[in-house]
Amino acid sequence: MFPPVAQEVIDTGYQDFADRWNPILDVFDECGVRFAHEVHPSEIAYDYWSTQRALEAIGHRPAFGLNWDPSHFLWQQIDPVAFISDFADRIYHVDCKDTKMRVGGGRNGILSSHLPWGDPRRGWDFVSTGRGDVPWEDSFRALTSIGYHGPISVEWEDAGMDRLQGAPQALAFLKQFNFGPSEASFDAAFKQ
Repeated sequence: MFPPVAQEVIDTGYQDFADRWNPILDVFDECGVRFAHEVHPSEIAYDYWSTQRALEAIGHRPAFGLNWDPSHFLWQQIDPVAFISDFADRIYHVDCKDTKMRVGGGRNGILSSHLPWGDPRRGWDFVSTGRGDVPWEDSFRALTSIGYHGPISVEWEDAGMDRLQGAPQALAFLKQFNFGPSEASFDAAFKQ
């Protein structure tokens, strides 16, 4: 951050978040509602460590969970698969949106230089699911391993492709990962 912000200001911000959200979470508890916060910049939880800090601020209340959207992790260089494993009990919703990284060549950075979506000079851009750099198979295997059975949606923010063409392609791409874990260990035959 620049200019630097004092730690007390950050601590006050997380306390303000807790003071505002705990009454909301009380009502969610009464009604059986679970909230799924999307982790991305400009939010109270925008990366790995700020997510951990936000959960600590509200006492890890079960009513406050996470919407896993790997497109925001990728350009921040956060491992989306490790995020699933580390926050396994908090993944309440899955958004499938992809990101294409273009930081090579010494010109494009992750801050995107005030360039519009879809501009090839950007260091990264959102693209249709399956056309970017998200490790989808590893991600779905991780979701299976944590026992995730919640909603999965396709989020559309690809400035370079018409959604009527791209959305069906994204859905077809994701369906290949609709498999469950093996019912038997590969080495079970050797135990006889």
